[in-house]
Amino acid sequence: MTVKTAIQEFLRVALTVLGASLMALAMLSGAASAQQAVQGEKYIPGIWVDPDGCEHWVMDDGAEGYMTPHVTREGIPVCHRVNTCAVMNSDQLFATDSAYISPAGKARLREFFQQAGAVAYGINGHTDSRASDEYNMALSLRRAEAVAKVARSVGARIASVRGYGERQPIATNSTAEGMAKNRRVEIVCIR
Repeated sequence: MTVKTAIQEFLRVALTVLGASLMALAMLSGAASAQQAVQGEKYIPGIWVDPDGCEHWVMDDGAEGYMTPHVTREGIPVCHRVNTCAVMNSDQLFATDSAYISPAGKARLREFFQQAGAVAYGINGHTDSRASDEYNMALSLRRAEAVAKVARSVGARIASVRGYGERQPIATNSTAEGMAKNRRVEIVCIR
């Protein structure tokens, strides 16, 4: 059996199992759905790279799969390498309590994304612990989205944008030096 035939057989079996599972789920929830209107999810055909470095496709009928023809002997897709390729101190990009990137910061980011050469990127924002958890989660996400916007402006593919707030410190938050290290944006390269 060739690799191509094995992949086709795997996909055929996987789709059959998925279809049977969905039918069973529909039968089990039949009584509940008679009482409630359930709005289905709209699938938009496309291709994306997940944070683990695997490229996926989805068709408008909801069928999904991996893009790579390369699989291990067990049939598991071989995905791209993922590593943190840049850690940028937020103090160099943003003013305090802001998600606005300075012109110099935007130029630095554009240069980075043009030269990094990754298939896609994950952008992770982090803060120190001076404000509330809820506030820091929102600020870190806004900052990560601002960096992602610069990346997209030079044609970089963004796999994920996440804000972690103060939840993943790399230093103590009890000193000014430690807090400065925790205020950062990490860029993950998917190669």
